[in-house]
Amino acid sequence: MRWYAVRPRDPADPRWPLPQTPRISLKAESADDARRRFEEAYPSEPFGTPGHPTGDVGLGSFRGDAEALVVEETDAPPAPNA
Repeated sequence: MRWYAVRPRDPADPRWPLPQTPRISLKAESADDARRRFEEAYPSEPFGTPGHPTGDVGLGSFRGDAEALVVEETDAPPAPNA
């Protein structure tokens, strides 16, 4: 699997689930798979997080808005400091 960086096209997009983090890096088979994984992990606002997913698409969802996210292949992120 490759690493992909997912970020909002507009840095001020209020739907972005982690405002303190400009991009999210994740492993995926392809850019489309990375987008799917992101949308699955952050389905909506205010309760769409990996720890508390929601089945409904709320106002904060990126689903169906393919132009709102930029998905680019990237290097593996650095290991966290122990």
